[in-house]
Amino acid sequence: MTTDAVQERIKELEERLEKVEANRSNLTMVLFSGDFDKAFAAFIIANGALAMGKEVTIFVTFWGLDVLKKPTMTGAGKNFLEKMVTMMRPKGPANLPTSKMNFAGIGPKLFNYMMGKKNIASLQTLVDTSIEFGVKIVACQMSMDVMGIKREDLIDGIEVGGVAAYLGSSFNSNTSLFI
Repeated sequence: MTTDAVQERIKELEERLEKVEANRSNLTMVLFSGDFDKAFAAFIIANGALAMGKEVTIFVTFWGLDVLKKPTMTGAGKNFLEKMVTMMRPKGPANLPTSKMNFAGIGPKLFNYMMGKKNIASLQTLVDTSIEFGVKIVACQMSMDVMGIKREDLIDGIEVGGVAAYLGSSFNSNTSLFI
């Protein structure tokens, strides 16, 4: 190898190392679940990683989109099937079922009561805090299309993107989670 080739190789390796080191502070999550407890865990992890100086992206798809819906969303401007999905799915963090011990809808109220007694933030507070302090939340465009969810149905501070948005973030992260 010539000196120039060695210098070029060193430069290339330094650039690769710089990228690897930059990726050490990134966390990417897929939030697929629309269950209260799973969404709660996702936003606890996101806020914790953010507090530790990590860059956090949450790609929200299918049932997880329920977390991002405005409680006031309606079926206006939607076809019959989209209206049915809108009517049958919860709207916003305060209306999510638990994955276990839902007790016909009493489970989330029970957990919220118990967490309030212990001064634990609500899921809505965790979502709001994550947005306020810089967690990048990306709603899956394809899932929104399938479920008849419009951009205006989502809370403020949410980006909309496709799988490329998730993959781009994931490839640049050292930690990826699926919840």
